[in-house]
Amino acid sequence: MKQIILSILAMVLSLSSMAQNKYNWLSFRGNSKLTGITEASIPKAPKLLWTYKTDDAIKSSPIISNGTVFVGSNDGKMYAISKDGELKWTFDAKTSVEASPLYLDGNIYIGSLEGNFYCLNATTGEQKWKYTTDGQISGSASWFYDKNTKTKKILFGSYDYFLHCVDAKSGKGLWKYESNNYINGAPACDGKVVVFGGCDGFIHQVDVKTGKAKNKFDIETYIASSIALDDVRCYFGNHDGEFFCIDYEKSVIKWKKEGAISYLASPAISADQVIIGAENRQVYCFDKASGKIQWQFKTKNKIEASPVIAGNSVVIGSGDGRIYVLNRKTGQQIWSYEIGRAIVGTPAVVEGMIVVACMDGSIYAFGEK
Repeated sequence: MKQIILSILAMVLSLSSMAQNKYNWLSFRGNSKLTGITEASIPKAPKLLWTYKTDDAIKSSPIISNGTVFVGSNDGKMYAISKDGELKWTFDAKTSVEASPLYLDGNIYIGSLEGNFYCLNATTGEQKWKYTTDGQISGSASWFYDKNTKTKKILFGSYDYFLHCVDAKSGKGLWKYESNNYINGAPACDGKVVVFGGCDGFIHQVDVKTGKAKNKFDIETYIASSIALDDVRCYFGNHDGEFFCIDYEKSVIKWKKEGAISYLASPAISADQVIIGAENRQVYCFDKASGKIQWQFKTKNKIEASPVIAGNSVVIGSGDGRIYVLNRKTGQQIWSYEIGRAIVGTPAVVEGMIVVACMDGSIYAFGEK
C-alpha cells in the first residue's frame, strides 16, 4: 500500500510540475487544449529588455521554461536563450523550424519542415531521439498522460496527412490517424480525445488510446490554424472567414460568425470570451455563449499571430510589425511597440514579461527594467 501511495504521489507531483502556471509558457498555446490563456500579469507599459538575432526569419512561436526561451528559426536551428538574452545552445535541424517547441519533463519536442520530429535535452540541446514522417511538420505538438500505461505521449500532425502519436520517452510510434489532406495546425487534446482541423475541411475527433476516429464534422473548406477546446466545444476559424463554435461530440454547430477574411490564427478562450485575429486586420472578441461580437480592434495589416489572454489584457502581434496589448473587456489599446517586420507567431507571456519572435529573425523580450 505504501508503494502504491508513493507511486500516486510521484505521478501527481510530476503532472503538477508540468501544469501551466504564470511563470512558464510551455507550449504553443500554453496548454494541450490550446486555450491561449495565462494567469500572468504584465506591466502596463513594458520596456524592451533584450533582443537576440537568428540568421533567418522566425515563424515559430517561443515558449518559456524556468526563464529560458526556446524557439525555432527558418535558419534551420532551434535556440535556447537565457532570461538575460544570452545564447545557451543551438540544435541544427538542417531545415526550417516553423513549429513552436513543446517543453515536457526536461525535454524539448520540435518538428521540422523536413518531416523530422526531435526530442532534445532542454538543458544541453543534445538529441535524445528522432522520429521521421513523410511530410513537413508545420504545427506544434501536444501531449497527454495515459493512465493505463502510466506514460506520456506526444501528438503532432504532418503534411503526410497523418496525426502521429509517439511515446514521449522513447520516440516509438504508437499509432497514426490518417486524414485526407495536410495537417497544418497543432492538435488539441483533453486527455481522452484529440481534436484537430485540417486542409481536408473536416474537424476530426480521435480516441487517444486507439488512434481511431470517434467523429468528424465537415466544414467544407480547409482549416489552416489550430482549434481550442472548452469542455465538448471547440472554437476555430476557417479559410473562408467563418468562425465556429461546435459541439464536437454531437457534431452540432452552436454558433457561427461570418464576415472576416481567412483565419490563420488560433483563438484564445476565457470564461466568457473568445478572441482571435483575422486576415482582414481585425481582432474579434466574441461572446463565448452566443457568438455576439463584443468588440473589434483594427491593426494596420493582416493578422496571422494568435492572441494570448493574460488577466484583463490581450497580447497579440500583427503583420503590421507591432505587438499590442489590449484591454480584454473593451478592446481598447493599452500599449504597443513597433518592431517593423511582421509577427506571425504567438507571444509567450509569463509573469512580468512578454517574448515575441519576428520575421526580421529576432526574438524580443519586454518587461519592467
